[in-house]
Amino acid sequence: MVRDLGSFPRPVLAALSAAERLLTRRSGASVVLADPEDLGGSSRSVVARARVARNPFSLPRTLVVKHYISEPKAGQPDPFHYEVASCQLFTALPADSRPSPVLIAHDPQARLLVLEDLGRSSTLADKLFGPDPAAAQRCLLSWARALGRMQAATAGRENDFGALLRRLGERAWRDPMAEDARAAFAEVPALLEQELGVVVSPAAGIEAQVTARLLGGTRYRAFSPSDTCPDNNLVTSRGVRFVDFEWGCFRDIALDAAYFRVPFPGCEASFALPAGMSEMMLEAWRNEVAAVWPDFDDPERLDQQLLDAQLLWVWLCTWWLLPRIRVRDMLIGSDATRSPRISTALAHYWRQLAVAADAAGRPATADLGLAVAGALAKRFPDTPSALPVYPAFRSVA
Repeated sequence: MVRDLGSFPRPVLAALSAAERLLTRRSGASVVLADPEDLGGSSRSVVARARVARNPFSLPRTLVVKHYISEPKAGQPDPFHYEVASCQLFTALPADSRPSPVLIAHDPQARLLVLEDLGRSSTLADKLFGPDPAAAQRCLLSWARALGRMQAATAGRENDFGALLRRLGERAWRDPMAEDARAAFAEVPALLEQELGVVVSPAAGIEAQVTARLLGGTRYRAFSPSDTCPDNNLVTSRGVRFVDFEWGCFRDIALDAAYFRVPFPGCEASFALPAGMSEMMLEAWRNEVAAVWPDFDDPERLDQQLLDAQLLWVWLCTWWLLPRIRVRDMLIGSDATRSPRISTALAHYWRQLAVAADAAGRPATADLGLAVAGALAKRFPDTPSALPVYPAFRSVA
């Protein structure tokens, strides 16, 4: 039984008790966990760290337990299955290519994972909102390299991932963003006209629709965590490590690399990068993936792929966020210190897209980007006209 629990919340105690039963079954001898630490989680899950107080076999000194407390929605993919399959895929990789904690054990009936403890690491968000610009820069570059390494290591392993999911009961798997993106292509023109009075030209609509190819079977596919917001990236002694794979999938690698241009799109922590940072991150990432996809040594090909992904993300974020400010402008998230206003973020996304599209010879998208950014500024004149950089960089901006 779990020791030294004090007055911890019942869901944490239930998670550790389930982990003890799982580990005891596996070892054939009693495993005791102690000194629990609530690591948060979500409405779907509880995450806790615990010390292994009684260890009949070679367990680490501490473990992390993730317990899914809600059942999946009927007819929808089960996030627990995706997390388990993702962790199994990564655990089979060589240690120097592994982007995540090792999966030690899991129990489908209890909906439980027992994972390697990566330590009391800070997150990428902590660095971006901290006081040290040099540390924030190092961590962004480490994140870009880690993303590239993960993509290179999982290239060609989509069938393995599918087999792991089928073993867990999932008959099909897909990018959870794909359905929303296709809805965005269909609905954003009417949304922009209704909310901002901006008419999407036929040429701009076609330029957006073409990017849907990234949602299909391109030759640049690799694993994506899907939810790579800064809070889901741990800064460890071995570099940035990814956690939370509830929506893990395989998709075109440009869709994640576009974060260098649209930092963490749709996330609460979606601020601007300082001048030159995007280019440095892109180069760090490209150095990791070019051996697998040598096409990306061609700057023009890479730029076109990233522009398509950037365009797709801007349309998708508009579809997600613009309806939320029909009555009044608001924050993307709930924390005013860690979230920009929706109008400011969207105007920044469209303005940056206009610059990139103009440079790439896509005038229809460039004109649309300027029109949307201008309409947002006109409708919300009291909000900041420019998206600020992350707080860590403001002292040197």
